[in-house]
Amino acid sequence: MKSIEFLKIVHLRGPNMWTYRPVLEAWVDIGELEDCPSNTIPGFYERLSAWLPSLIEHRCSYEERGGFLRRVQEGTWPGHILEHVTLELQNLAGMPGGFGKAREMVKRGVYKVVVRAWHEEITRAALYAGRDLVMAAIEDKPYDVAGTIEKLKDMVDDLLLGPSTAAIVDAADDRDIPAIRLTNANLVQLGYGSRQRRIWTAETDRTSAIGESISRDKDLTKELLGYCGVPVPEGRMVESAEDAWEAAQDIGLPVCVKPYDGNHGRGVFIDLNSKEEVETAYGVAIDEGSGVMVERSLSGVEHRLLVVGNKLVAANKGDMVAVTGDGAATIQQLIDTQINSDPRRGTTEEHPLNHIRIDTAARMELERHGYTGDSVPPSGKDVIIQRAGNHAFDVTDEVHPETARIACLAAKIVGLDIAGIDLVCNDISQPLATQKGAIVEVNAGPSLLMHLKPAVGTPRPVGKAIIEHLFPDNDTGRVPVVGITGSRDTTIVAQIVASLLSYGNRYTGLACANGLYLNGRAIEKGNCARWEHGQRLLKNRNVESIVIENPPATMAGEGLPYDRCQVGVMTAMDNAALMPEHGIENSDQLYKVMRTQVDVVLKGGATVLNADDPTLVEMAEYSDGEVIYFGADAAAPVIVAHRQKGGRAVVLRDGHIILAAASLEAPLIEISAVPLLQTSQAHLPGILAALGAGWALGLSSDMLRAGIETYLPVSAD
Repeated sequence: MKSIEFLKIVHLRGPNMWTYRPVLEAWVDIGELEDCPSNTIPGFYERLSAWLPSLIEHRCSYEERGGFLRRVQEGTWPGHILEHVTLELQNLAGMPGGFGKAREMVKRGVYKVVVRAWHEEITRAALYAGRDLVMAAIEDKPYDVAGTIEKLKDMVDDLLLGPSTAAIVDAADDRDIPAIRLTNANLVQLGYGSRQRRIWTAETDRTSAIGESISRDKDLTKELLGYCGVPVPEGRMVESAEDAWEAAQDIGLPVCVKPYDGNHGRGVFIDLNSKEEVETAYGVAIDEGSGVMVERSLSGVEHRLLVVGNKLVAANKGDMVAVTGDGAATIQQLIDTQINSDPRRGTTEEHPLNHIRIDTAARMELERHGYTGDSVPPSGKDVIIQRAGNHAFDVTDEVHPETARIACLAAKIVGLDIAGIDLVCNDISQPLATQKGAIVEVNAGPSLLMHLKPAVGTPRPVGKAIIEHLFPDNDTGRVPVVGITGSRDTTIVAQIVASLLSYGNRYTGLACANGLYLNGRAIEKGNCARWEHGQRLLKNRNVESIVIENPPATMAGEGLPYDRCQVGVMTAMDNAALMPEHGIENSDQLYKVMRTQVDVVLKGGATVLNADDPTLVEMAEYSDGEVIYFGADAAAPVIVAHRQKGGRAVVLRDGHIILAAASLEAPLIEISAVPLLQTSQAHLPGILAALGAGWALGLSSDMLRAGIETYLPVSAD
């Protein structure tokens, strides 16, 4: 029987042998299909290319448009096809691009299919859907491609970060600032350890809770703004529909009625001119908040100004929505054909414009002119449906400097580092005072989508502005992270490095095979050289430096817990120490797993390599940072050549551990004075590696010497 079976699916949650990004590694058994490449299956190419015509964009090994489909025509195997189909399903669901690989395993017909995993659950669903689609194409059976993509889109909407948060995270990634999603919602950590910041959509850990509460209290906000000379509309809180009408008469018609602690414009009615309109509006507004305000209606259009860190970074103008009669269609029909048919309108956050419906505010607007939704306006007659619609038109470059200053002042008065300032005026390019404009609301956690995807105008890099606010002066939010891997000595190296860092007055976290430690204090015993324990340290706001042991099995089965590190240490590589349980069945595959630690070293960081291991020496060229060698023989050709090029090394000479840089040598300590070596000389390579890491981190020779002289092994009990 021909089939495609998943034997195992592994989620590699960090950098791995395949790529820097999280992936799913599916072990796939294609059975009898190993004897059936795609060019031997009648009609397969035609069905696949008809169902997924966008596969034409996949370049594959030919490195040209249509390359993958050419491979399908010439003959390729289901594992390879599954890789591309899965990626394309994710692409069509709203996750463009992505990494993919398909590689044969030792057993005939079994492959590793590796695909980028933006979210494990979504990618699993895409893998299974891809398998079913490929099998349907093989067996010439129907397949609901559109329905599958729609289901994946629903998962994307439910499970991925919202567009506002994603824009900030993407901007952080552009700055090489790491991000960790802390919940299934939009709470995200940017940076590591004590240098981290947190965001929740457009709120940050600098956003004042008091400021947010004030912003929800419209009456208090207006009062505080008025005290500081910020123009605000006249108005007051009201306690009933009758009181609302009395306030309207006192203020003078037309008026605006709105919830005093509402948000997103819900329950807001403008330009009300009669008792009936005011009282009806009150009834709706009271359901949207815990109180109602009546204010003077302002002449003009509502604008949304985005303030970040006391700077205006974007501004949009609202739209007035109207239809034009044709003498035949009802207003509701005109709304559907003239407005809601616009592809920019929709119900998801990806649409810059909302669908228009005849709600209470729209009904009131229509009734003013003697219409209902079922009315048929004369041909050529313009009918206003909504006076204050989406903030869809970018006007950032038009904002008058004085208006920008007032918006920033309003955010500061309320106490918000990021604020959406709503103001009404006729001409945003003129000062508010000259046109009786005013600020009507100050909003915490403003949506960024209107600025990222305006219906008209230039998208603004608001995510970048927020990152620059949180991480000024090119700060990356990183604390020193030391990653250690190898076939031996990794635990002792990790423990010594952590001890050296603590000795240097850095609050240090350690995750190793003996446990999880904070500044030498055991938090958890047992094997903590795992992805989840490394992540715990990265999330700890107290930690100033982090040391993580990464055994090859953890790297092959889970991936690295960090995206990049300051120092990567490679102790040794035993080509015989294969891991068939992880599909690592030859020395080349083991090399790729181990090399991952070198690949993730930052520019400006350092890779510490064992000069006595030729395989590790080969990896030096893959390091983006400096290479520091350690070895027992100061005269070894590798070390001599490295020093001749100005490189550094930790070596032995005449019974001393030496710090060597280019032509200079500085004796650090006699071997006989190292307590750890008095019990076993086997620890010497580990000591040299640890000293290399400490040196790379900028610890002085005095600190390194004192740390080694006083280090005592950590018990695994």
